[in-house]
Amino acid sequence: MFSKNVYTNRRNQLKKLVKTGLILIPGNDDAPMNYPDNTYHFRQDSTFLYFFGIDLQGLAGIIDIDNDREIIFGDDYTIDDIIWMGPQPTLNEQASKVGVSETRPAKDLSNVISEALKQKRTIHFTPPYRYRNILKLADLLNIHHKDVKNHASLALTKACIKLRSTKEPCEIEEMERHMSIAWEMHTTAMKMAQPGISEQKITGVLEGISMSGGGIISFPVICSVRGETLHNHYHGNILKKGDLLLVDAGSESPLHYATDHTRTTPVSGQFTDLQKQIYQIVLDANDRVREATKPGVPYLDVHLLACKVIASGLKEMGLMKGDVGQAVAEGAHALFMPHGIGHMIGLDVHDMEDYDDTLVGYDEEIKRSTQFGLSALRMGRRLKPGFTITNEPGIYFIPALIDKWKADKKFTQYINYDKVEAMKGFGGIRLEDDILVTDTGARILGQRIPITVEEVEQITGTGV
Repeated sequence: MFSKNVYTNRRNQLKKLVKTGLILIPGNDDAPMNYPDNTYHFRQDSTFLYFFGIDLQGLAGIIDIDNDREIIFGDDYTIDDIIWMGPQPTLNEQASKVGVSETRPAKDLSNVISEALKQKRTIHFTPPYRYRNILKLADLLNIHHKDVKNHASLALTKACIKLRSTKEPCEIEEMERHMSIAWEMHTTAMKMAQPGISEQKITGVLEGISMSGGGIISFPVICSVRGETLHNHYHGNILKKGDLLLVDAGSESPLHYATDHTRTTPVSGQFTDLQKQIYQIVLDANDRVREATKPGVPYLDVHLLACKVIASGLKEMGLMKGDVGQAVAEGAHALFMPHGIGHMIGLDVHDMEDYDDTLVGYDEEIKRSTQFGLSALRMGRRLKPGFTITNEPGIYFIPALIDKWKADKKFTQYINYDKVEAMKGFGGIRLEDDILVTDTGARILGQRIPITVEEVEQITGTGV
């Protein structure tokens, strides 16, 4: 965990933003895989981690704004626990490390909440995402479990987003430090991208590298020669010469800060001329995005810039036609890039999206679009120093989408369907970096993973 002052300052800032009421922050519990004692790897709730920092099961935190009181609820380990787990610090010892002096048994939480309800006090909590916590909140608040999310506090949610959006120096240091694991994961995948290797073998090695770095994968690994499927978690293909292997993978640091990178590698060790053309367009878009990322600039504008770079490149290849600016404004480019340029990243790989991705990525000034493709942009609002975001342009040839748009005669003034038809089976290319918005611009977090055509071909040719 970070220093005591970090957590104390965060809670103090939260109290100033929310102003009144009782803030309830439940931690997570173990989740059984197939019987109670065989659980999935524990992952603490990110809001609890941010404000209370204790990475253990069965806890809940209360911040009583009106009475200036902070309590962590949980139970100390029993002798039976210690037999299986070894000596453990007490809850009071753990709480003192994050600046909380009062701890109480887990069973006392219901009494505290019940008393607050009798007094008709406002009880704030963020939208729950785990079913066990939904049921706990339903019991604590005496409401039906289906109504729990409707009672989530917008004031608390917005306050959490405000605080967590701008990363503190200690957070940036933690993310930067763990980028070395991301570099190892992706360069290893590039070296393994050889004919005869299975996607599953590469995926397993990547997960192992992440674990060796002290954390878990930050999301299920995407490792596929069918990169046109944006979130392809099928790993059953065997690589063959001429394939493009798209690997979108990330790792969590020991303090649960995420990495998230994508690289696309020629299995043959060299790009074909066609692959190189498409790849360079995506790389140009990636570079232009980073150059345009500055404080005060809406990420929506940066996204549209990337779309224009992609549309211009595809027009030069004869796959698109007509006025590029108008084609992007109307959404014709989304046939080839139906997703957004990026999202926030931090304690969550899609940072804070358990709150609501529209609340995180948009505001009163910049509203979310309903246009196909543009509606998938998770981050559109103006950038500020300390924001950590992803930069992930891509070009994909999705047969089902091509068939649908062609049958609907959609955007025929901008899309050359005869040439696009020939691209079915090409796959997809995405290139993703994690970047920090600075006072004057933006920079890549950590050492940049090989990305130019020359760098990728060189490292792929080395094998493993």
